[in-house]
Amino acid sequence: MDKNQIITQGRARFEHHAAKKLLKEKYEAKMVFGYNGGLFRAGPELLMTIEVCPDDKSVIVDEYGNPVEINTTELKQLAQQIWQEQMNMWLTEFNSIRKNR
Repeated sequence: MDKNQIITQGRARFEHHAAKKLLKEKYEAKMVFGYNGGLFRAGPELLMTIEVCPDDKSVIVDEYGNPVEINTTELKQLAQQIWQEQMNMWLTEFNSIRKNR
């Protein structure tokens, strides 16, 4: 392996890592949504929090630490929808950058 090949491979790995990090930040930002005056982040943590709420109406803490009254069924459906849409798009884009590597 010559010097130019090593440099090219190193750059490709660095660029792939940077693209992967940027992609993660992009889709994590798209997971944030508003509901009933609060700001929430769709994901496993929110879904599990909703899951342990005993009633259809509950109070949970949003991203800013504010208590927000929620309808658990409604918020769960919305969070699952946003989570799945963004994860599918993230996977599609991730697979395309992985192929370019």
